[in-house]
Amino acid sequence: MRPADCSPHTSPRRGLSQSLVILTRGALDSSLRASGRSTKYHNGGGRPFQAQKQEPFSGTSRQRQTKMTHHSPVDPDVKEQSSSKIMFKKKGGWKAGPEGTSQEIPKYITASTFAQARAAEISAMLKAVTQKSSNSLVFQTLPRHMRRRAMSHNVKRLPRRLQEIAQKEAEKAVHQKKEHSKNKCHKARRCHKKRVLEFNRRQKKNIWLETHIWHAKRFHMVKKWGYCLGERPTVKSHRACYRAMTNCCLLQDLSYYCCLELKGKEEEILKALSPMCSVDAGLTFAAVHCLSGKRQGSVLLYRANKYPREMLGPVTFIWKCERTPGHTSESRQLWIWLHPTLKQDILEELKAACQCVEPIKSAVCIPSLLPTTSEEKSQTVLPDEKIGKKRKRKDDGENAKPVKKVIGDGTRDPCQPSSWISPATGIIISDLTMEMNRLRLIGPLSHSILTEALKAASVQTVREGEDTEKAPHHWWTETCKNPDSVSLHHRQEAIFELLGGITSPAEIPAGTILGLTVGDPRINLPQKRSKVLPNPEKCQDEKVRQLLLEGVPVDCAHSFVWNQAICKNVTENKISDQDLNRKRSELLVPGSQLVLGPQESRIPILLIQQPGKVTGDERRGWGSGWDVLLPKGWGMAFWIPFIYRGARVGGLKESVVHSQYKRSPDIPSDFPDCPAGVVFAEEQAKNLLEKYKRHPPAKRPNYVKLGTLAPFRYPWEQLSQEWELRVRAQEKSSGASSPSGEESDLRRDKLSCAPTPENTDPRSDEGGSSQSSSSKPRAGVATECPAQLGTEWVAGQDATGSLPCVLRSRKWLKQLSTWCGPSSRDRWAAQRAPGSGQPAPTRAACLSLLDHFPRALVWVSLALLRKGSPEPHSMICVPAEEDILQLRRDRLYCGPQEPKHSDPFKSEIRKQKEKKKVQKRQNQARAEPEGLAGAHPATGHPALTLGLWSGPLPVLTSHCSRVLLGFVTQGDFSMAVGSGEGLGFVSLTGLLDMLSGQAAAERGLVLLRAPASPQYRFARVAVEV
Repeated sequence: MRPADCSPHTSPRRGLSQSLVILTRGALDSSLRASGRSTKYHNGGGRPFQAQKQEPFSGTSRQRQTKMTHHSPVDPDVKEQSSSKIMFKKKGGWKAGPEGTSQEIPKYITASTFAQARAAEISAMLKAVTQKSSNSLVFQTLPRHMRRRAMSHNVKRLPRRLQEIAQKEAEKAVHQKKEHSKNKCHKARRCHKKRVLEFNRRQKKNIWLETHIWHAKRFHMVKKWGYCLGERPTVKSHRACYRAMTNCCLLQDLSYYCCLELKGKEEEILKALSPMCSVDAGLTFAAVHCLSGKRQGSVLLYRANKYPREMLGPVTFIWKCERTPGHTSESRQLWIWLHPTLKQDILEELKAACQCVEPIKSAVCIPSLLPTTSEEKSQTVLPDEKIGKKRKRKDDGENAKPVKKVIGDGTRDPCQPSSWISPATGIIISDLTMEMNRLRLIGPLSHSILTEALKAASVQTVREGEDTEKAPHHWWTETCKNPDSVSLHHRQEAIFELLGGITSPAEIPAGTILGLTVGDPRINLPQKRSKVLPNPEKCQDEKVRQLLLEGVPVDCAHSFVWNQAICKNVTENKISDQDLNRKRSELLVPGSQLVLGPQESRIPILLIQQPGKVTGDERRGWGSGWDVLLPKGWGMAFWIPFIYRGARVGGLKESVVHSQYKRSPDIPSDFPDCPAGVVFAEEQAKNLLEKYKRHPPAKRPNYVKLGTLAPFRYPWEQLSQEWELRVRAQEKSSGASSPSGEESDLRRDKLSCAPTPENTDPRSDEGGSSQSSSSKPRAGVATECPAQLGTEWVAGQDATGSLPCVLRSRKWLKQLSTWCGPSSRDRWAAQRAPGSGQPAPTRAACLSLLDHFPRALVWVSLALLRKGSPEPHSMICVPAEEDILQLRRDRLYCGPQEPKHSDPFKSEIRKQKEKKKVQKRQNQARAEPEGLAGAHPATGHPALTLGLWSGPLPVLTSHCSRVLLGFVTQGDFSMAVGSGEGLGFVSLTGLLDMLSGQAAAERGLVLLRAPASPQYRFARVAVEV
């Protein structure tokens, strides 16, 4: 085929023979060397190709003409031959050949012969192209813009040239896959048996509530007090939970509360418990309404005959109602409910008071559902014939025992005794922790949710000749045979139905108890979640008014939940959710009422009214609700129906908010005089210190410069001691002066001791701020109080020392409430009515109070006059005279500011760092191990933390420009009043001294300052009883 036969637009491929020609530079050079320059190539037997003659180029236009020839239409063969001549650009212009000499190319070429000679090279090149150089798949070798997600499983999504290779890869991957197990699907792998075993194993260390799985999916879980509890919801629900407590209903699971049962004669029980409580602090176990079993009571427990010191904690108690009133010689039952942090101390004190030293060992030791450590070790030892063989499960056959779910306390040793008896008094103390569920409903819709979700059990009639002993619920059948029991059940049912006509639980007497036996609440479960509203027609009923006036009768407080045998029967004979759903699916009409008849479970419950806010005159009754006591195993069966009726669920954080809005102390954080409160303060201080150290010095406040000595803990004992010494020094200096002159001297001494900006040291630190003279570390004024935990305070030192005393005498608290002036509700009353006429504390009354309660603390509530919201660890200070004068002149005056203090530890910290660097260099030079570099940090001195006070604390009261009075333990913006509110403790001595020196219009005014702020803000203090 000649080049002349081809048109200029003909493709070069069509001008060649059918053989494939692949020309490379290396192949062409090797062919030239083999054939020689004089060899002529012929196309078959035809004529040789005629090389076109090119006209010589002249002058400097040769290069331009050479560039122009590339764009001229020439024959493809000629173009191919001319392009095979290699040109190189060197000095002096373009030259041909690698060495600058022109090299002629062959004029004729045979494609088939050339390809046959290069067959080995072509095959090697094709193999290199088709073979993968990495482990990536075909679709992964494509450019990113060409990749698609479906290429991994759909071969047709790939380009056609790669589909065949991808198909081979897919077939190869199928053969390489391992064989699937018999349980292929995910649901089968998480079979019920294995899941229950795993859940039982995870409950070895921390107890799970029955609602744990429900909470774990919707709450932030924390491990506290030996339990795994829900702290707060994962969704933002702070305002929603407050609205639920105020207008709707909030649901909480309080099953982690511990229950201690006392059995014995009433006289012996009261005699043993009377030394542990005092009438001065409130009601005791012998209260008339509580002793009859009609009401729930609350009491503060102390160590025997140690009131008002050595407190154990607050508890609530319930007496089992008497079926025969006036017959006190019978055995009575008493339930004491308490927080888990208080259980160990109170249990030991109860056993000592009741002389219960002999444990009651059960005849049958129930084996644990979980293998112990010794069992696990014994299972690892195998016989010789089984060594090297794969072990299989032996319980996978027909004889496999069903795995039981842990119900109750999974951490308790079944062989460890849980009951103790006294040979002298006959009292039996039993630990019923996790033997019952306790659910709390807070809010005005609690009545509506209870009456809608729960229905009284139907009375079961017994036919003649029917054997009731073998029935699963034979206890209810036997109860229905007694006419008196049936009549009592009907009266309880009638009272329970009347609860739906009451608008708020606060209308019922505080602590009212109502016993009831209800049916399975899962049967009446609605299809969708809805919100239950109260029925206004029932509110007009005359029986409702009679119930509010007289309360629930005593006999209606009876419940079978006191009988442990009946509770065990109810737990064991519960119909599973699987069987219940199966029966519901077999209904002829889907969605109709499911009737189980005699197979339906009857659950005994106990309803206990919670009074809510009982102190003060503002929002009285807020946060009231009902507690539901029911047997274990039925937690979720009651939990879901309550939620489906419109209850919102809260956690531990909502419990703290609930107590804060009630202005009641939270357990155990607000009980500094009991061991549980001390342990909680230590853990809280440790966590806050770790959080503080995680931030760099430039991103955290310098508490030393702000004048905050204890930002993470409350030095109550040192505060009360300093106020006692301060008042004694003032009394000695005053001498035999008159009461009015003495008060002025006290105020004058107080102002002289406080470092005001006028009498501060004029020296300045590196920042140029004024240096307070009181901020210097003075060894002479250091007290015996342990160092602040914000630095190097050892946890547990304060627990061994003397605990502070908190004033809880209702008589003196009422007197203090009168002296403090208007309550926090009328925080503007002092400004509107200067001559309010509130009585001032007299000297005789103050001395009498201090003689009975020396070094005591007082629980107070604080309401800010203007903007700002207090936070925990905020300082409560006494305002100076110039502060009150400024407030009188300007009603918009926010408050003074604390002058900046100097940091005396800054230079020491710098020296420690330099010494540590020098020591490290020396150790590296000596090739010593790195561990020795930190062995001598600063010649024996403890490591200091920038921003925290190190060593013993100086004088607390006079360290800042305003005298310290106490600390805030709870504080935040209150959505109930629309301003900041706080709760805390103040020194009783300091409070009396402040009230005696203030005028009637400003009596009760204090200053609040956050730990990380220099700004003081005015607030009004109140003692609510």
